[in-house]
Amino acid sequence: MPPSAILMEEYGQPESPTTKAELQDGKPPKPSSASTKAEESSEFDQAAPHTTKRGLSSRHAQFIALGGAIGTGLFVSSGKTLATGGPAFLVGSYALLAALVYCVLTGLTEISTYLPLPGGTVNYYGRRYVSPSLGFMMGWLYFYSFAIFVPFELTASALVINYWGPNVNNAVWITIMLVLVVLLNLLPVKFYGETEFWFASLKVITIIGLMILSFVLFWGGGPNHQRLGFWYWQNPGAVKTYIVGGDAGRFVAGLATLISSVLPFTFTPEMVVVTAGEMVNPRRNIPRVARNFFWRLIVFYIGGMIAISVICPSDASALTTGGKGAGSSPWVYGIRNAGIHGLDSVINAVIITAAWSSGNSFLYLASRSLYSMALEGDAPAIFGRCTKSGVPVYAVGASSLFTLLAYMNVNSSAADVFNWLLNLVNTGGFISWICCSIIYIRFRKACDLQGMPEHRFKNSRSVLQPYASWFTLFMFSLLCLLNGFTVFFPSQWSVADFMSAYIGLPLFVVIYFVHRGFHMADPWVIPGELVDLQTGLAEMDAEEEAFEKIPRVGWIKRLRNLVRRQ
Repeated sequence: MPPSAILMEEYGQPESPTTKAELQDGKPPKPSSASTKAEESSEFDQAAPHTTKRGLSSRHAQFIALGGAIGTGLFVSSGKTLATGGPAFLVGSYALLAALVYCVLTGLTEISTYLPLPGGTVNYYGRRYVSPSLGFMMGWLYFYSFAIFVPFELTASALVINYWGPNVNNAVWITIMLVLVVLLNLLPVKFYGETEFWFASLKVITIIGLMILSFVLFWGGGPNHQRLGFWYWQNPGAVKTYIVGGDAGRFVAGLATLISSVLPFTFTPEMVVVTAGEMVNPRRNIPRVARNFFWRLIVFYIGGMIAISVICPSDASALTTGGKGAGSSPWVYGIRNAGIHGLDSVINAVIITAAWSSGNSFLYLASRSLYSMALEGDAPAIFGRCTKSGVPVYAVGASSLFTLLAYMNVNSSAADVFNWLLNLVNTGGFISWICCSIIYIRFRKACDLQGMPEHRFKNSRSVLQPYASWFTLFMFSLLCLLNGFTVFFPSQWSVADFMSAYIGLPLFVVIYFVHRGFHMADPWVIPGELVDLQTGLAEMDAEEEAFEKIPRVGWIKRLRNLVRRQ
């Protein structure tokens, strides 16, 4: 399987491009005067059109991992999940999913740290380590899923603004949010990183502040001095029934809660891999990002759900009838119930920024997925062209077209169609994690068969692997089949709900076999001894050595230098 041409860079300064033939022949790249003239005369780098730049610093990458994809799911949708199963099932579901997602992350961390190539998305590794057909299917899965999330988050931002009751059509707010997101993604990646750093910081500070507030209310520190403790675990109760009564109803409620809790986790580990291709000193920073991601799962997801279960009862009508935004947020209900006034507007403002920030992140991810596919020949080559500043501008433009779907939510009948499109993403999330598990299992097998030395993985290999990947392969396959299981109850049957829950599974299978039909000569699975573990490795080693030679400056010295410049 021929790999794509790869440009190795150092701190965003591009070196001479290495072509596919040069990589295979082992010849060093040669400077081209023609390419130099092209750079001077055009915004596009004609000699190396497949080039992004390492513009994400360690600070950017770590905060993107901490809060980049935190949107309305954690602030709002968690309330509906609480109403479905009760506090025990809510906390238990988030804990189980956090463990499963962390297992996926450990495998992706090892893969991306070993070879953090520009354009090295998960679908690229699927093509390289498993089969071209798997990479093709995953590429289009990611592109569609990331792209459809953008209008969803833009719509959420517009609806949340309505909490304050302005007499303005939602299309106006959608347009403002849309333009800002697209313009920001057309700028060099460092601007995206800087923006996400500050918005992620805001989300992190807000969640920590809400957890502290919940702790204070737990001990009766609110205006009404009512000591909450775990009162709502007793009244209305720790668990609920769903659809049917008794133990069967509690089992159904627990399973439904688990499946509905997936949305805030969807595609979060994959974000680490995508940013690795544009991260400064990736082999050093990716394991750091993964460690921060672990604490994000523990503190924000599990800790946040415990905090919600303390301040908000599962039978609060506002959780299911409060509408979008702060009106149906369990945080806002708990704050109001405690007699605290004015804080709900602050939280509503944070929800707006969280939704907009998530839309910004998903547009970035969609464009990079399309860019990666263009490098591998799975999408038109024009989407692999970058500006001199390293922006895949055509990929961003194509991904931005999906943002126009947000206007479907202005009309109620069109909104039903959009929700049906969005439901395909739920299945896509499960399929992605199944494929991530398969990719790691094949990668690990190839490393063992080819005798890859252990020192290559000293900072990235987890003691949980490869067993964790086998476990996640089984669990997410099971959950994928159970997604939408409630439609099989006679009282819940709906053709539309059945289609929206399960249409994604045959759709992506068809995409896989269509590609397979055009490439019958390719093996179903690349044999472990033939998996390409070498192309680009020498260049990455050289880049890592160059980074290590750069003196590290502590934060005190950086601060002193900043003061001197002032």
